Amino acid sequence: MLHEQGRLNSAEHLYRATLQADPADVDALHNLAILCIQQNKYDDAAKLAREALRAKPELALAYHTLGVALISLGQLEEAEFCCRTALRISPEYVEAYNTLGVTLIALGRFQEAERCCREAVRLKADYPEAYNNLGNVLRYLGRVKEAEICFREALRVKPQNPVAYNNLGDILIRQGRLEEASVAFARAASLRPDDVDALATWFQVKQRICDWSDYGETEVKILQGVRRQLLPGMAFNLLGIASKPDQQLSYARQVAAKLAVPRSSVLSSLPPTRGARVRLGYLSCDFRDLPTSYLAVGLIEHHDRRRFEVIGYSAGVDDGGPMRRRIASVFDRFIDISNVPDLEAARLIHSDAIDVLIDLNGYKPENRAKILAYRPAPIQVNYLGYPGTMGADFIDYIIVDRFIVPTDQQPFFSERLVHLPHCYQCNDDKRDIAAATPSRAECGLPEHGFVFCCFNDSYKIGPQFFDIWMRLLLAVPGSVMWLLERDAITKANLVREAGARGTPPERLVFAQRLPLSEHLARHRLADLFLDTLPYNAHTTASDALWAGLPVLTCAGSTFASRVAGSLLKAVGLDELITTSLQEYEGVALRLARDAGLLGRLRARLAENRLNSPLFDSEHSARALEAAYQRMCENRRAGLPPTAFSILASEISDDARHSRKSQE
Repeated sequence: MLHEQGRLNSAEHLYRATLQADPADVDALHNLAILCIQQNKYDDAAKLAREALRAKPELALAYHTLGVALISLGQLEEAEFCCRTALRISPEYVEAYNTLGVTLIALGRFQEAERCCREAVRLKADYPEAYNNLGNVLRYLGRVKEAEICFREALRVKPQNPVAYNNLGDILIRQGRLEEASVAFARAASLRPDDVDALATWFQVKQRICDWSDYGETEVKILQGVRRQLLPGMAFNLLGIASKPDQQLSYARQVAAKLAVPRSSVLSSLPPTRGARVRLGYLSCDFRDLPTSYLAVGLIEHHDRRRFEVIGYSAGVDDGGPMRRRIASVFDRFIDISNVPDLEAARLIHSDAIDVLIDLNGYKPENRAKILAYRPAPIQVNYLGYPGTMGADFIDYIIVDRFIVPTDQQPFFSERLVHLPHCYQCNDDKRDIAAATPSRAECGLPEHGFVFCCFNDSYKIGPQFFDIWMRLLLAVPGSVMWLLERDAITKANLVREAGARGTPPERLVFAQRLPLSEHLARHRLADLFLDTLPYNAHTTASDALWAGLPVLTCAGSTFASRVAGSLLKAVGLDELITTSLQEYEGVALRLARDAGLLGRLRARLAENRLNSPLFDSEHSARALEAAYQRMCENRRAGLPPTAFSILASEISDDARHSRKSQE
């Protein structure tokens, strides 16, 4: 009774008193194991469940409880055995089917998991947890409409279900139904007001649709809340709020701790390669029509195959598009591991004897960081896709440059810093810009008047910078702000926010999505790209500079807030890097009023663009190869990972001048 009433401390006292009188009391052992799970004491729960099984070896309940504890301890194979044993003893044990489904999801065996979850709902039609888990399986399998039905069924059975609301919100995002998703996440947060994950997820959706109600207050709540709770999916979201380097390291370490695997599961380190080509592996879930591929494809193409073998491991969806086909073709081998469980994928990579494994995702959504926790390669590197530390002992190095992460920032990174001589970001120097430039009228822009623009994702636009932008529009007669049109609700919210600041709706112009070459061409119609903080333009800033459009940034203290500054330094436009909001606004206003100054900056960008290492794929390849080679040399010498810098003199003259010869 005490246990059922939620009086856990009193129930625990009673169970322990019972066991003091009879240490082999099966009911007390098993019930205390369940109680320990409720208290997050999973080691204790597993120990008690094992004692119950010693007292009664064919107790299906105890096998199931042990399986639940082992899932939380990351011992998934043994958890699977326990659930299957429970079902052997009791073939219609519905909870065991559901828990087995959860285990198989964690193991990445989604088809088997689907069968288990469907059996659970067949046996018990009003089982919300099973519907929720079935929805999760279908989400992983990409069957979003079916997943939505399952989450709604879970809510029909149990309306006050925050987990199902959270999952429903996620599946609605995947369908582009952001306004509905915001409602679902708001409901999840209201049902669990102390759950920082629910709050952070809701806040992320509000950022995407530019709903800035309670913005500052919510940021503070999230930053305070993550001190006691952080889930892996939140790490990327935290880069977009006003966090500091030490906070980001603390958050990342919490995430990494949740990814830890038993020492027995860590794969054995292979001996260093001697004499043969260095074998590189690139791991990403973004090998398709996504920014990471647009940046990295030129790098992969230009790797020196005399010295390096290059293998791609694709952990994401194959969209069948031209970028997917191109990037798959530039690797020596391209292996789809999107449906391969984490441990099996790690074993596959390990069997390929990779010398350096480069992770292009970090903790971005849909990442496969768990693969890296198994240590499939002796040297593992965080590069390009995730602008921050991973806080993980299984990542050895992070590739940066001296502007993005100065050497004195090493204490805020778990990885050893590897500084490239120029900008850290690689680019594809084959990116095509359409020859035809659309007219201003075709793009909805005024024939005359200054065009500010920002083509960043909407989640990067916050009220603080929007305030500045609207003041600029009011200060520069006839000017407009040109933004990407994401969806109707985001557009409506931005128009409303502009009106609240006294800006007429026609001063905001929204650009429809276009193929990349046409999108780059329309940059010619803009006068100045205005960057965002705390999450800068990254690929979008490179796009603007490649298209000849100056970018004005405000550099912060974190990796994500300094990327645009690094890009500007690389093309010789240091004066467009500001360090305060006041300076940012002042420089923007001066450029809008001084056509001569802006014209000189544009001319310098046009001159430097093809001479800069930033847009020289071969140069980027040689710089990174020098870094990978140094990592391997350190390992061959028996040295631990150590911070180092690659000097410009270490990169061959042929690579350094490759772009110049193409002018």
